[in-house]
Amino acid sequence: MYRITKEFHFSASHQLCGLPDDHPCARLHGHNYIVEVELSATELDANGFVLDYRELSPLKRYIDDELDHRHLNDVFGHDAVTSEVLAKTIYDWAKSRWGQVTAVRVSETPKTWAEYRP
Repeated sequence: MYRITKEFHFSASHQLCGLPDDHPCARLHGHNYIVEVELSATELDANGFVLDYRELSPLKRYIDDELDHRHLNDVFGHDAVTSEVLAKTIYDWAKSRWGQVTAVRVSETPKTWAEYRP
């Protein structure tokens, strides 16, 4: 199995409503997110790629246009926009375009990651 990953970055705010008032994530706050998309294939294409990294430019545009410097609660229309939710949403978006997508990981701090992998 061949596996490749590509990393993307964006900054955005969110608020996890419904948490206790003394929970830091209940307050409006922001993160410098890192998104890592993973693609896999059992065989390489004629050029020796799982997928040419350049073909992932629509994902960069989606992240830049829809998520970067936005308030994620407004973007998604609900009060529980966690890294887990972001990972699944980005996975679904990417998987619908590239069948080789096998997982998406999202980090909101240098020490935390959420991953969606069906």
